[in-house]
This record gives sequence, structure tokens and C-alpha cells, in this order.
Amino acid sequence: MPPQSTADEPRLSRRRLLGWGLGGAAVVVVAAASGFELVSHDVLPGKQTLDELDGACSVSSPPLVFPTTGTSISGTFFSRARATEVGYTIAYPPGHGPGSALPLIVMLHGFGADHTNALADMTPAQAVALEVDGHPLPPMAMVTVDGGGGYWNPHPGDDPLGMVVDELIPMCRERGLGVAPQKIGTMGISMGGYGAILLAEKYPDLVTAVAAISPAIWTTYDEARAANAGAYASLDAFRADDAVTHVRALDGKPVRIASGTDDPFHPGVVALAGVVPSSTTVVVSSGCHTDPFFVSQEPPSLQFLGRHLT
Repeated sequence: MPPQSTADEPRLSRRRLLGWGLGGAAVVVVAAASGFELVSHDVLPGKQTLDELDGACSVSSPPLVFPTTGTSISGTFFSRARATEVGYTIAYPPGHGPGSALPLIVMLHGFGADHTNALADMTPAQAVALEVDGHPLPPMAMVTVDGGGGYWNPHPGDDPLGMVVDELIPMCRERGLGVAPQKIGTMGISMGGYGAILLAEKYPDLVTAVAAISPAIWTTYDEARAANAGAYASLDAFRADDAVTHVRALDGKPVRIASGTDDPFHPGVVALAGVVPSSTTVVVSSGCHTDPFFVSQEPPSLQFLGRHLT
């Protein structure tokens, strides 16, 4: 059953999103066709600074509330898929710990981050202990892991998504997390938001629900290469792992995508929203590709996953 919308979280149909001006969003979409990515990704600097000066990046949200936290376990393992040592953290909700059978959220970090700072302004233990609208989240565990800077898609000698599927999730399942009937969800911010969507598209039978905040979506390989030459190894790699092209793999799956209208990746999210299945909730509001927007969207994203994983 498709997720229900609320007054605070409007669900946008594909037609409505594409036809709605959204204030500055109409300008954003037009700009994307005329070199927008060159400005917004600092090939030509200054876009985000201007947004911050004119208030476009000002986003208000209630304070994060987590009265107590549960146990966290951090460690490392050698990843054959990534050919390197990777760090990870597993966080349990309050009242639970090693040995608990729980649903699992795989939280993928953004570009330049790692397993220690995959979330904005909180730790994994705080995330699963969060109270939203005065109510605790249902019990869920969360795992974060080092995925490098390759946008969670395979590069020569480095396959971070393979690491997640073939090494990280089996390790978590050995600990009782995400083992049927318990479910697995994916979540991520920016590069991690794209990775969360990609993971569900590539492994639809593994992932039950997705929450992506400001996902780093490009619509062409040239856009991606101009903004970040290391995002994809080749044109063929982009075609194989383009989230827009393969979105039908999400049919019937609850997916929540949140984007700010002044986010440089917003045109890509608009393109994605034009083809997503009806089971997808797209949330568009004012904001940039900055922590204030990320923080404002973390509680409803976790609440969304809690509804569909428990």
C-alpha cells in the first residue's frame, strides 16, 4: 500500500511535481539545461554562497531529541570487494543490544564522509534513539560503513555496493539483524542518498524500504563527469547504475525522496520524480545541499522507515 501523505509532508504526484513552479525550482530546472551543474558544483564557484547570503539555505526544524541511547559497536574488516580495510558502526536502539533480533537500516554516507559521520548532527546510536513528534521510533538497528568516494557504484578494484551486499549485510545478519522476518531498509544523504536508491534498484528482493535525503542524481554522464570525474568509471558504468533509468525496479516498494529547491542536485531529483512508481513519496521544500536541510529531513526519513520496516 502506498505511503500516506500528511499535511506536513505533502506527497507530490509526478505530474504535479513537474508542473508546479515551486518558486525558484522552475529556475533551477531551466538552469540545469544551460550549465547549472558547472556553477552549483563549484566548477564555477559561488552558487551555494549566494544561496546562503540570500537566505535560500535557511531551514528550520525542531531540535533533535534522544533522551537516552543504546549500545554501539564499531570495528573494521578487510573487504574483498573494496580491496581495503573498512570501518563500520552498528548501533542498537535503547533497551536492545548484541543478540537482539531487529530490522536493519543500512545508512550510506555522503562524498568525503565515512562510517563515523554518515548522518548530519547525530550518531547512529542517537538516530535509532530519536523521538519524533514526542514518540520514540520503533526498535531498529543501524549500520554505517566506509564506502569511499566512488558514489557507491563499482569502479575497477573497488565495489562498495558489493561490499554492502556480500560482506556487511551478512555480518549484520550473523548478529541477528535484518534476518527474516526482520526487514532491511536503506537510507543516505547526498552521495549516500543515491547509493540507497541504487542498492534498492539493484537488489529489490533484499531491500524493503528506502529513504533518500538530497540524493546526488545526475541525468547524464557528462553532467556527472563535469561535476565529479570519479563518480563513475565510464559511460557504460553510468548507464549500468543510473538511478533514473532503472527506477522501475522500485515498483511497489515504499521510497521517500526529499530534496531542497535550491539544491544543485534538485534537477536530477525532478527527473527521477517524473518516472518513479506510485509507491514513491517525493518531498520538496525550501533548502540547499547543506546540513540544515539534511537535519530537517532525518527525523521524517527515520519515521518513514520505521513504518515500513516494523
